[in-house]
Amino acid sequence: MITYNTKDWLSVLFKLHKADTVRQLFPLVLLICLYSWGVAYLEVEVLKLSDNSHLKSVSLMHSLLGFAISMLLVFRTNTAYDRWWEGRKLWGALTNNTRNLALKLDSMLPPEDQANRNFFRKSIPLYASMLRDHLRSEKTRLALDEIDHPELEVDQTRHLPNQVASLLMKRIQELYRKGVISGDQLIILNAELQSFTDICGACERIKNTPIPYSYSVFIKKFIFIYVITLPIGFVFNMGYLVIPVVAFVFYVLASLELIAEEIEDPFGGDANDVPTEKITENIRKHITELL
Repeated sequence: MITYNTKDWLSVLFKLHKADTVRQLFPLVLLICLYSWGVAYLEVEVLKLSDNSHLKSVSLMHSLLGFAISMLLVFRTNTAYDRWWEGRKLWGALTNNTRNLALKLDSMLPPEDQANRNFFRKSIPLYASMLRDHLRSEKTRLALDEIDHPELEVDQTRHLPNQVASLLMKRIQELYRKGVISGDQLIILNAELQSFTDICGACERIKNTPIPYSYSVFIKKFIFIYVITLPIGFVFNMGYLVIPVVAFVFYVLASLELIAEEIEDPFGGDANDVPTEKITENIRKHITELL
C-alpha cells in the first residue's frame, strides 16, 4: 500500500508511480486521439458538413447521458472502496485477535512451559501467513465460478488456514485435557479461535464474489460508446480541438473504472491493495514479543 502525505499537492500532481493510470491507458489514449482526428478530418475536410447537419444533435445525446454515466461510475467506485475498506477492517480485526489470544495464553501458560509457548509463538503468525497466501491464490478467486478449472493443478480438498486453525484447536484441547487450563479458560480461547475462521470466511466472500459480470460489462460498453461518439457531434463546435478533449474525457472515465477494478480485490499484490504482507510481519513480531 502506498503511504503518502495528503497535504503535499506538488508530489501528487507531478510524480508518476506504478499505480498511475496514465501508464496503463497511454496506448488507448493515443488510439482515441487518432480516431478523433479521423472523424474530425472526415467531417471538416472531406464531407464538409455545416453546422446545420443533423450530426450536431449527437452532442445533445451526450449532455443527456453524462449524468447517467457519472452516477454509474460513482456507484462503481463506492462499491469497490467498500470492499477494500471491509478487507482492511478484517485484517485489523485479525491483528487484534491474534494479540488477544497471545495475551491470554501468556497469562494462562506456566512460564516454564516453553514447548507450548514455542508452538503458539509459531502457529499463530502462521495462520496469518497462510490466510494471506490463500487469499492471493487464483483457486480462491475462482472458488464460486460456474466453470471448473482443472488447469490450476492444485489440491482442491486442502484449505491451509483451516489446517492451521485445526492445529491450534487441537493443542488447546490437549492443554485442557491435561489440566493446564480450566474449562472457563477453554471457552475464552475457543471464542478467539472461532474469530479466526470468521475472518477467513469474510475475506473469502470478498475475494470470490466480484462485481456482477453484467454490471461490469455494461459500464465498459457504456464508456466505449460514449467516447467514440463524442467527436461526431462536438467537431462542429470545437474543430480539431476535439482531439485532446475526447482523449481527456476517455482518460477520466477509464481511469475511474481501472481504479475500481484494482481496489475491488483488496488482497492481491497491487500498490493500493491492503498491505497483508506488512500486517503479517507485524503479527509475527507482536506474538513473539508477547509469548
